[in-house]
This record gives sequence, C-alpha cells and structure tokens, in this order.
Amino acid sequence: MKCTVFLAATFVLTVCVLFAGCTSPTDAKIKPLDTTTVAIPAATTTSPSTATVVSIPESVETLPYEQYVDIHVEKQRPDASIRLVFNGGQGEGYVQNIMMRVTRSDGTVDEKYMKDGSLKPRRYDELIMEGTRGVDQVAVFITSMGKIYKVYDNPLAYPQI
Repeated sequence: MKCTVFLAATFVLTVCVLFAGCTSPTDAKIKPLDTTTVAIPAATTTSPSTATVVSIPESVETLPYEQYVDIHVEKQRPDASIRLVFNGGQGEGYVQNIMMRVTRSDGTVDEKYMKDGSLKPRRYDELIMEGTRGVDQVAVFITSMGKIYKVYDNPLAYPQI
C-alpha cells in the first residue's frame, strides 16, 4: 500500500516537473529600455553582394543591466599603441561585435573591429591599434542584440613615467 502511494506521488511530481519545464518560453527576448538619442545621418557600408545601413550613436550609452560587459582601454609605452581588452561580463553572450575608433592627435581617424568583425568576441580578446605620443581620442562601440552602443569615448594621453 505504501509503495503504491509513493509511486503515485513520484509519478505526479515527475509529470508536474516536465510540464513546468515545457511551459516556459524558449525564445524570450529582453528588450532594452529605449533612450532618446540625437538623430544622425546614417553611414552606409557596402559589401560585394548587399548594402546595409549602420546607425552609430554620438553620445556614450550605458548597456542595459542584463547586457553589461567590461572593457579596458589603455595606451601602452613605449610605442604609444592603444590596447582594448574585452573582459566579458554578464552580457558577453549577447555581444556580436566590438569596434574601436581612434582619432589621433595628428588628425587621422582609424577604425578597427575586434577579430576583424568576422567572429564574435570572446573573453580576454584584445584589439591593438596604433596611437601617437600626443592625446588621442578613443571611442568603443559594442553591437549587442542588434543595437550599437557607444560605451567608451575618452581622450588618452601618452603615459608619463
């Protein structure tokens, strides 16, 4: 008698667990809060087969909490190279691309994607770009869940001894 009650209770609990796991949505999307941004002209990029429009934000934006990642940007001695390290974080799975734009003190502007934009960045990936011994302006853009965020925009001076 006790064995029958135990087996029945186990069966009912197993069925409840299975139904509870199957009823949750598998394609849940978390929408970031909409922020007001200044409208800017869209830059167009072309590939051999298609043309796409990319909107790049002008001001620094904070990633939504669930998409937060950590980056570290610094200028190195003795060659004044600028080094970006992707340290991962809670939202590292959402990151599709990381791009760094350097406006050098001599007026030249250079942009480069981490892993050449072909692969998703992984924790501890690095991007190194050439800098000057003056003050260079560095901006970092992260594409997360299809939206581009400007997460870093600061001047970097050549480190003093």
